[in-house]
Amino acid sequence: MTSDQVLLVRSSWAAIATHGDELSVRFYDHLFAIDSSAARLFSHVDMSAQRAKLAQMLGAVVHALDDIDSLLPTVAALGKRHTRYGVEHRHFDSVEEALFRAFSDTLGAVFTAELRAAWAEAYALIASVMKRALMRSTEKANV
Repeated sequence: MTSDQVLLVRSSWAAIATHGDELSVRFYDHLFAIDSSAARLFSHVDMSAQRAKLAQMLGAVVHALDDIDSLLPTVAALGKRHTRYGVEHRHFDSVEEALFRAFSDTLGAVFTAELRAAWAEAYALIASVMKRALMRSTEKANV
């Protein structure tokens, strides 16, 4: 990510965090509409707690974007944990679409193409690390 993209993501976070619960509700509504297999992964989950975890993780990512050395191990551990939940690589596309729809719902016209591109870079970084950790964890389980 460029420093300008990091600044864009960070500058949008205040508005997003102010509406964190709304964003989280919209995210999961969109995710479950987009991907019914993702909905099944949450069938026995306290969604109120899950929404709080989503907002917390997004905040942690935003604050650590310029400290990749501290961010990557945390994200890798998150990816590894998601193996136990039944997450598959294909779910990352659904999550991205749901997240960007929720950002658009929450931010409205403020969610410009430039801001979307900056968040897309941040998401690509996080998703690639999580996918790698997910793959490694799956490979270890199959050995």
